[in-house]
Amino acid sequence: MRIGVLTSSRADYGIYLPLLQKLKTDSFFELEIIAFGTHLSKFHGYTLTDIEKDGYKTIHKISSLIDDDSQKGITISYGNTIIKFSNFWDNNSFDLVLCLGDRFEMSAAVQASIPFGIKLAHIHGGETTLGAIDNIYRHQITLASKIHFTSTEAYKFRVAELVESNKSVFDVGALSLSNIEEFIPINKNKFFSRFKIKDAPYCLITFHPETNAFRENNEYAIEMRKALEFASSKINLVITMPNADNMGKFYREQLYLLKKTKRDKILLIENFGKENYFTAMYYADFLLGNTSSGIIEAGSFKKHVINVGDRQKGRAQSKNIIDSKFKSTEIINAFNNCLKLNSYEGDNIYYNSRSVKIIIKILKNYEKL
Repeated sequence: MRIGVLTSSRADYGIYLPLLQKLKTDSFFELEIIAFGTHLSKFHGYTLTDIEKDGYKTIHKISSLIDDDSQKGITISYGNTIIKFSNFWDNNSFDLVLCLGDRFEMSAAVQASIPFGIKLAHIHGGETTLGAIDNIYRHQITLASKIHFTSTEAYKFRVAELVESNKSVFDVGALSLSNIEEFIPINKNKFFSRFKIKDAPYCLITFHPETNAFRENNEYAIEMRKALEFASSKINLVITMPNADNMGKFYREQLYLLKKTKRDKILLIENFGKENYFTAMYYADFLLGNTSSGIIEAGSFKKHVINVGDRQKGRAQSKNIIDSKFKSTEIINAFNNCLKLNSYEGDNIYYNSRSVKIIIKILKNYEKL
């Protein structure tokens, strides 16, 4: 079975990994990686090198992003991606192509596939993120796909409503957590030395723009910096940088300014990669920001998460989440409360230990669907 995997960012590649590791060693599948988006952007760490290190026989490389995260820039990148993929789909055929999530680049690649009749399997459909335009892209991808792998039962029902059928819609849990019980963090001294992390308590932080709040993002970025200035007086901050979203530059500018004024307390990381990111989460005291990893993955590491603003609003939450508005005073209040908490002892609603096995079984029988 010739199977293509669309990956446009460090985030989706990390989620795919448990599945890719199995597909790569299963003779039933002829696996080909289709790398595009920020993977080929030096500004975002050129994470194509991480994919190449994992030893796939075939990696297709498609460069289409421009260095402009304005509304016009995102639109141009979207159009470029469609044009590049029109040529790619015209010259490559697959039995099935995997796509994941809700990025605008992913949506563009998927939309370009529709006239070619490409059969798609979508992972993480049905979710809601009211503070991001990703919500629209996610549903576009869902409507274009033939098979759907959702992360909760509720999302399975939502996808079934969208496609007006419950056929080929499967609740498999969050793919990134499928082998979490086998995860062994990198040796602490080795890990801290690799990234120059001080051997002291720290908070792991990731902020992205609220792409449905164009006018407010500059203000939000300033509120973020004010809150992080206070937080750095209490604990060290390990911050992963924003991805290629509309208005991401505002957040980057404020983070660089924060680093200048609090150099000894702030560490900025462009790209961890999955193993390093999970290790950073493992050793962190708690998480702060507005990224999906806080909602979906942190509960399995027994970490509390301060979830800021509306970017993840509507996404189902476990009981480790502390919600805060995008105001420095409220973020600081949540931060102070989080400092007093012990490790989270509850369940993670996204966890399913058999996620990869379920997906592979379905893929091998997909002709019958």
